[in-house]
Amino acid sequence: MKDKKEIIEHIVEIELQMFLSVPTEHKASCQDYPESFLLHRRAQFSAWSDDTLESYLADLNRATDAGQNLMTQKYARMEDLIPRKDTNSLIDEIVSIQYRWQQEMIKKYPHLMAAGRPLSSEDDSLYRTSFETYLRGELETYSDKTLSLLYRDMTGKVADGINMSEEIYEFLAHEMGYTSLEAADQAQKR
Repeated sequence: MKDKKEIIEHIVEIELQMFLSVPTEHKASCQDYPESFLLHRRAQFSAWSDDTLESYLADLNRATDAGQNLMTQKYARMEDLIPRKDTNSLIDEIVSIQYRWQQEMIKKYPHLMAAGRPLSSEDDSLYRTSFETYLRGELETYSDKTLSLLYRDMTGKVADGINMSEEIYEFLAHEMGYTSLEAADQAQKR
């Protein structure tokens, strides 16, 4: 069994290759900043359990072996270019939990969160994709096993009073040189 950092590095290496090869009519500006992509993906995975990470790594390896690009599928779903791939009911459950966590983050750290995606799919536009739509598109690329393990991780955190979004943003804040989320929030206050 690999250690957590090693698993995360394998995941983000595969994801980055997929991300950089998403076919687009015009290169997306975010594709010019792979270090930012890696930072945000590492942050997301820092809050997952080892079991969930290993399952998702297996998803990525299966997709690679089959010649599939999960990032292409995710972005195509976000833009409603392809039909819904996965109807696993856990997707709705996970979205509901993460949506509530994001709402808490917006209330607690309004300046930091103001630069983020709009929260609700009702706020999707041609130029901005909401947190909800982005999350659904991503979750639809996960296997049933990964969804089950992620749901288990999340319900465990709910039971323990832990906000996974806060864990992710704490990771980001520290990686960006802030001593706390409060400090990062204040730095965004202008």
